Amino acid sequence: MTHWKIDESHSEIGFKVKHLMITNVSGYFTQFTGSIETDSEDFHDASITFEAATDSISTLNKQRDEHLRGSDFFDTAHHPKITFVSKKIKKITEEDYKVVGDLTIKGHTHAIELEVVRNGVVTDPYGQEKEGFSIKGRLHRADYGLRWNAATEAGSIVLSDEVKLHMEIQLVKVTEPVLVAVAQ
Repeated sequence: MTHWKIDESHSEIGFKVKHLMITNVSGYFTQFTGSIETDSEDFHDASITFEAATDSISTLNKQRDEHLRGSDFFDTAHHPKITFVSKKIKKITEEDYKVVGDLTIKGHTHAIELEVVRNGVVTDPYGQEKEGFSIKGRLHRADYGLRWNAATEAGSIVLSDEVKLHMEIQLVKVTEPVLVAVAQ
């Protein structure tokens, strides 16, 4: 069994939501962890777990971020984490995969399918083996209890229900410590 973890300093967990139905607003979660276990070199049998801290949400707008942390959206005081647990991985080509798993936000769990592109493997300057992945998906925020919305004077809605997910993930292989017996 090979163990991998997300290299948080070289990964991004992002999303886009249509605002006023004319532009997308981007946001990110800045605190997250994830681990992957696999017996294969190509990850077709991987088991994936992921968590993001909801209070780490950032849209680069303090007022909006505070609203997102409140009860209208993530209610971070009562729901501090978003979690994902993989259930099935389907290898489409050498680079393309579909990953299905359970996503839990604000106490609501639903299956989600993610499109994954495997970007390759390298050894970094410090001797660590790294794998890169680009991930896309979509969800309906109302399914997860994120139902707040408002109407404009013209009757249009402020926020789309559809949220586009986009992630750039760099994994680092976890090497088991080697125990050396010391002669007495």
